[in-house]
Amino acid sequence: MELGTIRTAEGTSAAVRRDDRWMPLGAPDLSALLARADWRTTAEAALASAAPGAGVAGHDAELALPLPAPRKVVCCGLNYADHILEMGRDLPEHPTLFAKFADTLTGPTDEVAVPPAAQAALDWEAELAVVVGAELRGATEEEARAGIAGYTLANDLSVRDWQKRTLQWFQGKAWDATTPVGPVLVTADAIDPEDGIEIVCEVNGVRRQTGSTKTIVFSAAALVAYISQFTVLRPGDVILTGTPGGVGMGMQPPLYLADGDTVVVQAAGLGRLENTIRFTH
Repeated sequence: MELGTIRTAEGTSAAVRRDDRWMPLGAPDLSALLARADWRTTAEAALASAAPGAGVAGHDAELALPLPAPRKVVCCGLNYADHILEMGRDLPEHPTLFAKFADTLTGPTDEVAVPPAAQAALDWEAELAVVVGAELRGATEEEARAGIAGYTLANDLSVRDWQKRTLQWFQGKAWDATTPVGPVLVTADAIDPEDGIEIVCEVNGVRRQTGSTKTIVFSAAALVAYISQFTVLRPGDVILTGTPGGVGMGMQPPLYLADGDTVVVQAAGLGRLENTIRFTH
């Protein structure tokens, strides 16, 4: 299934896609929908019972940030072998993790407003994001795999000069409304990153990153299981799985984003993020 949060005249609504139309699901967004134990059967029932012409036509549906209120956003850095090597590091024994706040996230087509303090070294990072669909505490990898609701895309825009101030990355990763997520949530029964999903990032039409999820060190299920050992994960929580090689900081000389740049992150089956960078004053 393909789920999304669409903008409506009344606000936003969680919805499920049927062909070229979106069927509202009686929740304001996917965060609220996934908090309900019956989220899957609700979506399946809407698909099964939808009359021809029901719902919102795809060309009229504006997709908003699908998950505006996760309780936890946990991110894995250095998870693609090529990116690890371009950063001059060894392959890790354990995941390198950091956190974001919910208000770090923004929508799949939203402009990213960048304050002056973050403008000197803003970098792109195309990522697969995992969305949790069940409460998980101390999960095995098998339990974690069964507890994944599905997958979406993210762009972990990173303020490198702030990130490098200390050994802790948090201050370079959690700027307000600078992590685009979306455009949709594709349920885990329809897509499997272990089969290999090609993640692509383009900046102003120039391809900068291409990576397959087959090459990640810690799989989606392994990350979910590992994180659940020290903190409970709940439906709607988001886990970013790391970025492939090709980030601006790894270039010689480094290349960073400028005012007006457009960054596209896309993957077959998961859709496309397209965000314009706007430097503010």
